[in-house]
Amino acid sequence: RVIRKPYTFESGGEGSGLWKSTDGGDTWKNLTGNKGLPKGIIGKIGVTVSPANSNRVYAIVEAEDGGVFRSDNSGATWRKMNEDRNLRQRAWYYTRIYADTKDVDKVYVLNVSFWRSKDGAKSFESISTPHGDHHDLWINPDNPDIMIIGDDGGAQVTVDGGKSWSTYYNQPTGQFYRVTTDNHFPYRIYGAQQDNSTVRILHRTEGGSIGERDWETTAGAESGWLAPDPKNNDIVYGGNYGGYIGMMNHKTGESRTVNVWPDNPIGHGAEGMKYRFQWNFPLMFSIHDPNVLYAAGNILFKTTNGGESWTAISPDLTRNDATKLKPSGGPITKDNTSVEYYCTIFALAESPLKQGIIWAGSDDGLIHVTTDNGNKWNNVTPPKNLLPEWAQINSIEADPFNEGGLYVAATRYKLDDYSPYLLRTTDFGKTWKKITNGINGKHFTRVIRADSKRKGLLFAGTEEGMYVSFNDGESWQSFQQNLPLVPITDLTIKNEDLIVATQGRSFWIMDDISPLRQLTDEIQKKNFHLYQPRPTWRIGGGGRGDDLLSGKNLQSGVILYYYLKDAPDSNSVELKFFDEKNQFITSFKPKTKDRSAVIPIKKGLNRFIWDMRYKDAERFDGMILWAQGGLRGPLAVPGKYNAVLVNGKDSVSVPFEIVKDPRSSSSAEDLQAQFDFVIAGRNKLSETHNGIKQIRSIKKQLNDVNEKFKDQKNSESIKKEIDKTIKELTSIEEALYQTKNKSPQDPLNYPNRLNDKLASLVSDVANGDFRPTVQSIELKNELFNKIDEQLNKLKSVIDNRIPELNKLIKDADLPAIIVK
Repeated sequence: RVIRKPYTFESGGEGSGLWKSTDGGDTWKNLTGNKGLPKGIIGKIGVTVSPANSNRVYAIVEAEDGGVFRSDNSGATWRKMNEDRNLRQRAWYYTRIYADTKDVDKVYVLNVSFWRSKDGAKSFESISTPHGDHHDLWINPDNPDIMIIGDDGGAQVTVDGGKSWSTYYNQPTGQFYRVTTDNHFPYRIYGAQQDNSTVRILHRTEGGSIGERDWETTAGAESGWLAPDPKNNDIVYGGNYGGYIGMMNHKTGESRTVNVWPDNPIGHGAEGMKYRFQWNFPLMFSIHDPNVLYAAGNILFKTTNGGESWTAISPDLTRNDATKLKPSGGPITKDNTSVEYYCTIFALAESPLKQGIIWAGSDDGLIHVTTDNGNKWNNVTPPKNLLPEWAQINSIEADPFNEGGLYVAATRYKLDDYSPYLLRTTDFGKTWKKITNGINGKHFTRVIRADSKRKGLLFAGTEEGMYVSFNDGESWQSFQQNLPLVPITDLTIKNEDLIVATQGRSFWIMDDISPLRQLTDEIQKKNFHLYQPRPTWRIGGGGRGDDLLSGKNLQSGVILYYYLKDAPDSNSVELKFFDEKNQFITSFKPKTKDRSAVIPIKKGLNRFIWDMRYKDAERFDGMILWAQGGLRGPLAVPGKYNAVLVNGKDSVSVPFEIVKDPRSSSSAEDLQAQFDFVIAGRNKLSETHNGIKQIRSIKKQLNDVNEKFKDQKNSESIKKEIDKTIKELTSIEEALYQTKNKSPQDPLNYPNRLNDKLASLVSDVANGDFRPTVQSIELKNELFNKIDEQLNKLKSVIDNRIPELNKLIKDADLPAIIVK
C-alpha cells in the first residue's frame, strides 16, 4: 500500500504484505502471516530469491519489529537475521535487497550506504562506492563480481566485486531544479542539482571546451534557488531544504548562514513551524533594487542587508490548510525533510516594467499580486474551470511588455493529472486565459518564459520537451531540435541565449535566438533571407574537448543564420563580408579548393559562424614553417560591418557589429594599430609566397627547357644562361624560405628564413589585444626591407633576364617562359 500526495508520503498499512505466485501470477498466496515475519502493520518490503538456491529467500521489511529476514524453504517460515537500522532507515526511499547470483549466503542491501553480507544476512559490511543514496543494482548472472549500481550520482560499474568502481563523471545526468545567470563576462550559469552540489559554470570560455576548470560549487545546496548578487558576481546566496539560506563570497572564501528563521525543522511536520519553507523555495534579488533579496516561505520576506535581518512583506499567501500540514510518512516511518511541506509560496516574479509589482504563486494553487511592494496583496487565482484547485504554481513570468501581465505554468501530476496548465492574464488577474493549444495533452508544464525583445515570443518547458509560441500562447509548436527528450525544469533567457535546466541531462544552451525574434510570415515566403546577426564579442574560443567532462563550447565569431526556401546550386551561393567603408574582407562558398570554411546550403535554416578573420596569407605547396600561426588573417577590429548573401543574381545585405571584449584594457587606437601591423605582415607574407610560387614556376620551366636542349649542339651558351638564372632564383628562394624543411620539426635543424621570421613576429603581435611594441615595429621594418631586397632581385630577373632568355629560347623554336 503506497499513498503519494503533494504533502505526504505513506507506505504500508492495510493491504500491505508479502505475496508469492508459482504460476506466473495467475494466483497468489499471502505469506505475511507466516512464522517468523513481523506482526502488526507492515510497510514497504524488498524481496529477493537466491539464483543459487531458490529455496533461499531474503526480505527486508519495514515494521516496528522490522529488519532483514531469511527463509530457507521458499517463504514457508522465516527468521529475522538482522535489525540494524542502517539497513532500513528511510524505508520509503530505499528498502532494496539483492541476492548474489552464485553464492547463496551473499546478499546486498541498498540504503544511504551499500551493504553486503557474506553469512546469510547475519552481519553486514559497508562497501565504499563513488556516491551515496543507492536505489538499484544489477548483478551479472554468470560472474557476480561484475555489478552495476544506481545511486543519486548516476550509475557505476565494478568488475571486482565492489573493490573498485567506475566513475560517475562520465554521465551528463545532472538534475537541476532551477537555473539563473549572473552579470559576469562571460556570464555564468547557476543551478542546484539533486543530491549533488550547487554549480556555477561559465557559459563559454576562450579555451577549446568548457571543462572542470570552468565550474565550481557555490552557495546553498541540492534543492535550492541560487541568487547571484547583481552588484558583485563573487557573492552568491543559495537556498536548501529546511529554509536554509547560505551566502558565499567566492573572492574571500567566506560563507555564512542567513536563514529567515534559523530553527531547523528536520523531522517535524509543517504544522509546528513558525514559517513554512518548501524544499525548493524561491530566493531572488529584486530587478529594480539590487540591495533587496527576497525569500519565500508561506510568507514573502525581504532583506536589504544581506540577511542580517528579514522583513515580512506579505501575509500567508497560501490556503494554510491544517489537514495538509501534518507530519509526513507513516503509518510506520515518518519522513520530514520539507520536500513534503505544503501550503508554501513556490513561484515568485517581479514586473520588469514597474517597481512594486510582485507576483507570488503557491504550491497549493493560489496566485497573489501586489502593486505597492507588499503593502496590499490581492488574490487573483484563476477560476477552477481554467486551473483546478490544488495545482502547484511551478513558475510564473511577469509580462515584459505589460505591467498587468503574467504567464503561469502549473502542474497537477502529483494528483495524477498530467495535463498541461499554462495561463495568461493581461489585467492583473481580473481575467485569465488558458494557453495550451498545440501542447501534448500528457506533457505537463513546469515552466514558461517570455522573451523581452519580441512581444508574444514564449517558451514552455514540459515533462517531455520544449515548446515555442510566436503569438503569445495562442498556439504552440514543438521546439525540441537536438535537445534530449527529458523533463525541463526551468528556463531563462540571457541576452540572446535560451538556457535550459533539465532533470537528468544537465544544462543546455541555445546560443542566439535572434532568428526567432526576427521570424515573420513574410520571411518564410521568401526564396532566401539573411537574418541580422546579434552584436558579437571579439573573443576567442570554441569546440569540444576529448575528455568526458567537457561541455561543448560556443565557437567564437559572428553567428549568421540564413533561410533558403530550396537547396540551391552550390555554385550560385556566396557569403561575403565587408567593412563599414564597404571594403571587401573575405567570402565563403559551399565548395572551396583551399582550406577555408564552407557554408551550408541545405533547404530551410542554415547556420554559419564567421571567425571574424580576414583572409589568411597566401601559401604554397609543401610549405613548412615553425610559425604557422602567423599566416592567419587578422581579427577584425571592433566596429560596424556588413554581410551579403548572394544567391544567383540576387543578394541581400545585413549590418552587424563586432564589440570589444569588455575585459580588454586596450583602446580602439591600440587595436587598430595591432590590426594594421598584422594585415601589413599578412600582405607581405602573401607577396613573399607569391614570389616563391613564381620562382618555382620559372625554375620548373627553365629546367624543362634545359632538358630539351640536352642533346642539341651549339646550346651551351643558352644552357649556361639558364643555369645562371636558376642559381640566382634559388638564392632568392633560399633567402626567403628554408627549402630544406621537409617535416614539421625540421625547422629545429635548419635555421629559419625571412618568411618564417616574419610569420613568427606577426603571430606574436596578433596575440592578445595590444598595440605592437616599439621593437616589434623595428623588426618588422627590418624584415620588410630584407624581403623587399629579395623580391626586387626577383623582379629584376623577371623584368630583365627572362625576356633575354625568352628571345634565345624562341630562336630555338621552344616555348617561352611564362611568368604567372
